[in-house]
Amino acid sequence: MDLLGLADFVLVARHGGFGKAARATGRPKATLSRRVAELEASLGLRLVERGARMLKLTEEGRALHQRAGALLTELDETASAIAAGGDKPRGRLRISAPMLFSQTAMGKLAASFALKFPEVRLEVTTEDRVVDMIEEGYDLVIRVNPDPDNSLVGRVFLRDRLVVVAPAGMEYPKVGAIVPVVVRGPADPTDAWAMTVGTGSGTSINVETVLSLSSLLNVRDAVRMGVGAARLPISLVSADITSGRVAAWGDVDGSEIRLWALYPSRRLLSARVSAFLDHLKTAFPNGLPDELSAYVHGDN
Repeated sequence: MDLLGLADFVLVARHGGFGKAARATGRPKATLSRRVAELEASLGLRLVERGARMLKLTEEGRALHQRAGALLTELDETASAIAAGGDKPRGRLRISAPMLFSQTAMGKLAASFALKFPEVRLEVTTEDRVVDMIEEGYDLVIRVNPDPDNSLVGRVFLRDRLVVVAPAGMEYPKVGAIVPVVVRGPADPTDAWAMTVGTGSGTSINVETVLSLSSLLNVRDAVRMGVGAARLPISLVSADITSGRVAAWGDVDGSEIRLWALYPSRRLLSARVSAFLDHLKTAFPNGLPDELSAYVHGDN
């Protein structure tokens, strides 16, 4: 196989088109197109669908891009490490992280990582959607309770759970009473919340949504202001519970939250990704909600 042609194919796939790859690298567009065509001919496979305005990878092209891209990255990093006399992390590291984790912990994590590894250019994107690591060029993604994905491997680095909390002055409801609640997203059609109280017994409360917000941090603030009760991660409100600012009414049934750090391949794990995984382990050695709360509030 022509490795130069393979490298050009990965380059074109990564940039999403011949023109974009040519502009990004200063290479002639015609040369890139010819190299990819020659690679297709040598493999006897169609790797890309050439449209008038965009390029789309075929199924075979996506598979080759996923495997070959990781291999070529590993070769580049190996050559750089040998030239530098070691395997010190360097280069660009792209991470996608969910909104709440980014808002509470990622700033501190990213800053401390940047100070520790100044030769790594860390780029963090904050969004709750499920990104395509290969197509969008991410090295690592952080996801909450992800669905199984055979193309990714990873590890759980944090666990959390949801609790029902209420303003400190709000009395626990009597049987049949309706509790005003604050929710994230569209108004919750559910008229009752199931939970487990301190004794381990199950119960439920009748609820009515009075406020809908787009951020769990905003939901917490609304509870603090006395608007109503809410279901929130224990790591987000443990300090408020301890101080008496809000009251904990019970645990939300079946609400365990697992934060995963995912990446495309264990065998070809880059020095940059390995370093960030170790960084997460140092920040949250046991992966417990209390560790996240302490980290967020500056206790470590």
